[in-house]
Amino acid sequence: MFEPNQMLKQMLDFNKTAFDNSFKAMSTIADQNEKMMNTFLAQANWLPEDGRKVIQDWVDAYRKGCQDFKKTADENYKKVADFFDSAQKTRSK
Repeated sequence: MFEPNQMLKQMLDFNKTAFDNSFKAMSTIADQNEKMMNTFLAQANWLPEDGRKVIQDWVDAYRKGCQDFKKTADENYKKVADFFDSAQKTRSK
């Protein structure tokens, strides 16, 4: 018999995989944008150093925000997975 907890766990696993794949694609695009920005900055002799610093700070803040978001999502997926695992163990007893 198919248990509801098992079905929900499989749905969670699918959702996590979809999230990871989407996040990886988004990260790849962000990396390419950062490379383009660095190329632009290297060629923009007219841009003052303060302007370059602001842009670099913005890029760094975006990268850190993405990393923090991924870390938080991973932690929360793990909490839900642990919940289903403990519920399965409790039910098996």
